[in-house]
Amino acid sequence: MQKGDVRTRMIEAAVKLLATKGVEGTSFADVLEETAAPRGSIYHHFPNGKDELLHAALDLASQRGLAFMEGVRGQSAVAVAERFLGLWRELLDRSHLSAGCAVLAVTVAANDVSLLEHAGTIFRAWTDLLADLLVTGGMKKSAAGQLATTLVAASEGAVVLCRAEKSREPFDRVATALLRLAKS
Repeated sequence: MQKGDVRTRMIEAAVKLLATKGVEGTSFADVLEETAAPRGSIYHHFPNGKDELLHAALDLASQRGLAFMEGVRGQSAVAVAERFLGLWRELLDRSHLSAGCAVLAVTVAANDVSLLEHAGTIFRAWTDLLADLLVTGGMKKSAAGQLATTLVAASEGAVVLCRAEKSREPFDRVATALLRLAKS
């Protein structure tokens, strides 16, 4: 196994653990257990500790979300909203309602200012990309910014409700309302 492979697997495991167990459940021990990586990998790949791993996990979660959304560039506001909502619906279904957003997990539990700023930067990047995609799809800029913010905030909240209630019903209700907004 190559050096980069272990680091990548550790980051991927951290994203998964953040989404399912939060910051507290994303210890180096948990990451090692998930990846079967050697114990020496911890400080070899993340010499600055857990925060370095969390920053890398945030970057990966962000990159995946941004790349996924690029697939609807030039399409309608409804297509943009459907794709974004589809991402969350798939996460909920694939995890049997046990996973949420890794970025949100860091936002609510991290005490480190740089992690909170990093999460804020990611949420802004997601919102900015959504707004840009909505404008490219024909929506006016001010409406696109409002819808983009609403898509991110409402989806995040709906995912939290689904996990707590062990039901996808809150997400489906929010998705219906968001698609109505995208159509108007």
